[in-house]
Amino acid sequence: MTFLAIRQALPVLGELGAVLVGDAVALLEDSSGGGRIFINGQASYVWGPDQEGLRRLAAAQLVESGAASMGEVAAGFGVNPESVRRWRINLADGGLAGVAPVKKGPKRPSVLTEAKATQIRAHRGGGASLRATAAATGVSTDTVRRAMAGAPIEAAVAAPETAGEPVQPQLPVLPVPAPRSGERAAARSGLLECASPVFAPAARVPHAGLFLAFPALETTGLLQCAKDVFGALPDGFYGLNTILIDAVLRALAGEARAEGATRFTPEDLGRVLGMDRAPEVKTIRRRTGQLAETGKAAELIAALAAHHLKARGPGGEDLAAILYVDGHVRAYQGTKKIGKIYSTRLKFPVPATEETWVADAHGAPVFVVMAEPGASLAGELRRLLPELRTVVGDDRRILVGFDRGGWSPALFKHMDEHGFDVLTWRKGTTPDVDPEKFVEVSHTDEHGETRTWSVADTLVDLALPTTKKTGETYQMRQLSRIVPAKTKTKGKDGGTRQIHVLTTNRNLPAGEAVWRMGGRWRQENQFRYGRMHFELDSHDSYASDDDDPKRLVPNPAKAASYQKVLTARKHHAEVAADVQEALTALRTAPPGQAELKVVVTSTMHNTITKPLWKAEAALKAAEAAHKRIPAKIRLGKLAPGQQVLDTETKLIHTGIRMAAYNTAMTIAREIRTNTGYKRAGDEAHALMRQAFHSSGDIDPTEPGFLTIRLDPLPTQAKTQAVAELCDHLTTTQTRYPGTELILRYEVKNRA
Repeated sequence: MTFLAIRQALPVLGELGAVLVGDAVALLEDSSGGGRIFINGQASYVWGPDQEGLRRLAAAQLVESGAASMGEVAAGFGVNPESVRRWRINLADGGLAGVAPVKKGPKRPSVLTEAKATQIRAHRGGGASLRATAAATGVSTDTVRRAMAGAPIEAAVAAPETAGEPVQPQLPVLPVPAPRSGERAAARSGLLECASPVFAPAARVPHAGLFLAFPALETTGLLQCAKDVFGALPDGFYGLNTILIDAVLRALAGEARAEGATRFTPEDLGRVLGMDRAPEVKTIRRRTGQLAETGKAAELIAALAAHHLKARGPGGEDLAAILYVDGHVRAYQGTKKIGKIYSTRLKFPVPATEETWVADAHGAPVFVVMAEPGASLAGELRRLLPELRTVVGDDRRILVGFDRGGWSPALFKHMDEHGFDVLTWRKGTTPDVDPEKFVEVSHTDEHGETRTWSVADTLVDLALPTTKKTGETYQMRQLSRIVPAKTKTKGKDGGTRQIHVLTTNRNLPAGEAVWRMGGRWRQENQFRYGRMHFELDSHDSYASDDDDPKRLVPNPAKAASYQKVLTARKHHAEVAADVQEALTALRTAPPGQAELKVVVTSTMHNTITKPLWKAEAALKAAEAAHKRIPAKIRLGKLAPGQQVLDTETKLIHTGIRMAAYNTAMTIAREIRTNTGYKRAGDEAHALMRQAFHSSGDIDPTEPGFLTIRLDPLPTQAKTQAVAELCDHLTTTQTRYPGTELILRYEVKNRA
C-alpha cells in the first residue's frame, strides 16, 4: 500500500507533548503506557497500558504503509532500527502474535544443577572458550556464565517473579577522591618510594572500560621487563608502574602522546590508576626523562622482544619461527636541521628519522632499533642479526622476511651461514619461467582458510659482487607466480607477468612460502594501524644533539656526475646510430645503378664520423670526472650543523606503544574467539575501542577482589558480547598491578 496524501500534523498535538514521526505522523504516549498514533491529524492506532503488541503493530505498519521511514519510526518510538525491522518480520511471519512481547524469565526448570555446574567449571578451567564449553556441556553460554560466576543453584530454579540477576550494590556516583596529601608530602621529602594504588567504591566512572586491558597488558610483560631493566624510578608519588600503566591506557584511549593527558580529567583517569588524580603532562615528561637518563631504552626493547618470543601464539605456534623486518620513516616537522630521508609513503625526501622494526608472523611488533643515518635495509639487516640471535635465545634457524629494499645476494649468503633463512622478492628484470613448470599448491592458515596458487618451484644462481669479478654465484630457491600485469607493463600473455619469491629454506612447502611472503603486509598494516590509533609517527621528544661531523655520507656530487655520464652515454649511442646510418647510405649505390662503384674517401669518412669522435671524447671526460669524485664525504663538509633527535625517550615511548598495540590485538582476538558477536570478524576492534571508552562502577567492597561493573553498551548485541568478554577475562584471575586484588568483570543489567 502506498501512502499518498501528506499534510502537516495539527499544531495542537505538539502542544500536548506528541512526538513527530516524519512529516505526517504524530505519536502521543501517556504516563500509563498507553498511546495513540495520528496520521494527518486523524487518530489511526490506539493501544492501552498493557498492549505492547499493538504498539509494535502500529510501528511496523507505519513503515509498511509508507507513512514514515524505518529510521523515523525508530527515533519516534525510542528504539533502534533493528528492533523495527524485527517487528516487521515477526508481523509478516506470525501476525499479531508475532509482535506480542515474550514474557521474560525461566521457561522450564534450570539445567544448572550442582553436578552440571561442576562439569562446566572443570571444562572451562581447562582453557576452553565460552562457546566451546557451552557446546561440550550441552547448555547455553548464559548458563556457563552463571556457573563460572558461582551463582547459587537455588536462584537459578526460582519462580519467574523471584528469578533474575543478583541485586547490584548501590555505590556512590563519582565521589570526590580522598586526597593523598600526606603521601605527596612524603614523596616531596624523599620519604616515599611511590604511592600504591588504592581504590574506593564509585559508580558511573568514566573510562572504567580501560580496566579490560589489564589481563592482556600482563601478557606483554611491559611492567615486569621495565622493573628488570630500570629497577624503579627515583622516589616520588608516581612510581614506575603507575607511569607505564597511565601511558598504555592513554594510548588505548587514543591519546598516546604525553600531551594527550590534557584531554582527560585527572580525577577520572586517576580512579582507574588507583590514585587521587592521574599524572599531568609535566610529571609524565619528567618521569619519562628520568628513565631516558639511564640510557637503558634499548635494553627495555630487547627484554620485551625476548618475553614476546618466549610465548606461544594463539594456536600454540612458535612466534619466533618467522620474523618480518622493515624500515619505518618518521617525518620531522620542526625547525632543527635534521637529515632528509626518502619516504615511500609521502613519495619525496623529508627531514626524518628511520627505525628498523621486527614483527612476528601475526604482524605484532617485537623489536625495534634506530637505523643508522643513511643506511640501507640490507645494511641494517646485517647489523641486526646478532641482536635477533640474542633475542631468540638459541641456535634454531629463523625465517626472516623482508621486501626488495633488502636485496643483496651477499647478504643472503651471510644470513644463511649464520642460521637465518631468507624470504624476499626477487629484484630486477628476470627471465620468465617455462609455463609448463607451474603446478597448483595450497596452504591452510591458522583460521582454517585454504588458499591455492599456481607456482613454479625452481633453483636460480645469483651473481655475488666480487672485486676480481670472478663470476662467483649463490644458489637460492625461487618460487614463481603468474599474476595480472601492471597497467604500464602489460605482459605478452594476455596481460600477465611473473613475480618471483626467493628463499634459502628448501624444506618449506611452496604454498606456505608464498603465503608467508604475502603475510609481510601484516607489518605494513601494523604501521598503518599504529599511525591511526597510537600516534606512531609522533616524536615524543624534540631534544637533539649534534650529528657526528666526521661521519661519512653519500656524496651528492657523485650522483650528479653519474647522471652526466648517463646523458653522455645516451648521446653517444644516438650519434653512433646516426653515423652508422650515414655511412651505410654513403657506401650504397644510387637506385638503378647497382653496377656503379662507390668510392669513399678519408675526407668523406672523417666528415661523417667527426660528431662520433666528439661524443666519445665527451663520454670519456664525463666518466673520468665521475671517477675522480669521492663516493662519500664527511658530514661536516656537506651539512655543517646537522643534528640528530634524541633516541632514548623515543624508544621508551615506542616500547609503550608496542605493549599497547599488542594489548589491543589480544583483546580484539578474544572478542573474535570467546564471544558470540556475529560481526566480530569486521568490528572486533571497533567494539574493543567502544568498550574501552565505556563507563562503569569500581567495587572493591569484597575483600581480595576488585569488581569492575560496566554500563551496558548502546545495543543488546554489543552488550552481550562485552559480557561474554568479561566472563572470559575474569577467568584469567589477573591481579591489578601493585596490589593483591583480583580483577572481576561484569556488565550491568539494562534498566
